[in-house]
Amino acid sequence: MQTYLELSEFCKLVHLNEDVVKGMMANGSLNFKEENDKIYIEANQGTFSVVPSTASKNSMVNSITLAGESFVEKTIGTILNLHEKVLDAKDETLEALKNENKFLKDALYSMQELYDADRKTIETLNTELKHAREEVEFLKRKYKLMWSKTTEIFGAKTEPDLEMNKDKNENNK
Repeated sequence: MQTYLELSEFCKLVHLNEDVVKGMMANGSLNFKEENDKIYIEANQGTFSVVPSTASKNSMVNSITLAGESFVEKTIGTILNLHEKVLDAKDETLEALKNENKFLKDALYSMQELYDADRKTIETLNTELKHAREEVEFLKRKYKLMWSKTTEIFGAKTEPDLEMNKDKNENNK
């Protein structure tokens, strides 16, 4: 898999000026491509080209240099792979946060709709309760009037009877 880095990122990674990197591109020691007016450098091959190789007459020095180059190459490759993984993890985290925010937004809208429906229900129930109270008050007045007339009528009929019973009771004594 070839990994390409933008010119400025590559310069930061290898700690070189853009002019030096462009010079290396000109003499063919770096693979690069241009897209959307940006220059992208192939990271693995580019990092190997930047690491200086000093050839000496001694084979032992050569093997140490090659081991050093191999170590640097592996280290840079590992760093680049870790960088890619971090970027992927960042993208996944951002996507998860976006999904969570969408879910919370939808839940909030749903709760607002339920709240509005409950408010309308409470308003309707309060109106019905007010009408029921008015009806109860009306029925109380109606029955009060009806019972007071009944007691007046019943009271008028029974008063003489009560007086007669009173008189009888007094006579019996």
